Amino acid sequence: MARRVLLRRGMTPEQLRARTKKFALDVLRLAKAVPQDPINNEIAAQLTDAASSGAAAYRSACRARSRADFIYKLGNAIEEIDEAAFWLEILSESAICADSMTRPLWKEADELTRILVRSRETCRANHQSPIKNQSQITNR
Repeated sequence: MARRVLLRRGMTPEQLRARTKKFALDVLRLAKAVPQDPINNEIAAQLTDAASSGAAAYRSACRARSRADFIYKLGNAIEEIDEAAFWLEILSESAICADSMTRPLWKEADELTRILVRSRETCRANHQSPIKNQSQITNR
């Protein structure tokens, strides 16, 4: 099911799995460059948790047992990667990190979120079909 949705966009599940993992690794590298203090450390921890959880959630979605499970797990990946984008915005807008450091990662988080949302929408649309042979019995 994941394969069909992503193949239409020209990306295989393996490629997206690698891309989400690369995003998590790039975020870890950025987090190491965040100036050390208690507040910054907490923001960096939240960012790395979200990015790595997003990659892990997509990996889990690829092993879904059903279409419903796939849709549910994609939702988890979307939430986590979108949260990572939020923490990247916080780092940039608070001037903890230069925009030049956070902007490329924010763009990648935004693209990944868009791809995953589109995949989930496509999967949902393919899953829902009109009820056939609906009973003509009505309750008066």
